[in-house]
Amino acid sequence: MSALKIKKGATSHSAYNLRPNFSDVVERHTLAVLVENEPGVLARVIGLFSGRGYNIDSLTVAEVDHTGHLSRITIVTSGTPQVIEQIKAQLGRIVPVHDVHDLTVEGKSVERELAMFKVAGKGDHRVEALRLADIFRANVVDSTLESFIFEITGAPEKIDAFADLMRPLGLIEVARTGVAALSRGD
Repeated sequence: MSALKIKKGATSHSAYNLRPNFSDVVERHTLAVLVENEPGVLARVIGLFSGRGYNIDSLTVAEVDHTGHLSRITIVTSGTPQVIEQIKAQLGRIVPVHDVHDLTVEGKSVERELAMFKVAGKGDHRVEALRLADIFRANVVDSTLESFIFEITGAPEKIDAFADLMRPLGLIEVARTGVAALSRGD
């Protein structure tokens, strides 16, 4: 019997898909993880990431069901599709985890973040900071003769754009909550 002469990647002569199904493109994903609200759960989830060398770009945690003692962890991370699938599978194996959703893959979602910016300035810089804050719909939550503290909510890209504009005007300090996300629709 002679050997099959099938070129790698050819599927017309084979019952098997011989094309590589992996990608080396790094993608940003938002994961929503529903967990038991008990001591040590967050440490176990974070330990999964740190133990395998995965990075977390954003992390938010809050109790969402007081009677059921459930918390929601929203994690923004980056990786190849294989790494993201591995993260989701490993998160699902942790005992106190009830559900893992990849909001990036499952359809449209809404992502918002809250940030506060302390901006110091006098004269024209002060006026310009107020004008930009108005354009970005940022609220002044504290004001002194030397500085403002602005509060802004929106998509992470909006927060980044506001920070970039405030830097030359005297940005001193930034505090960000991290991404909170929900899938749209039913």
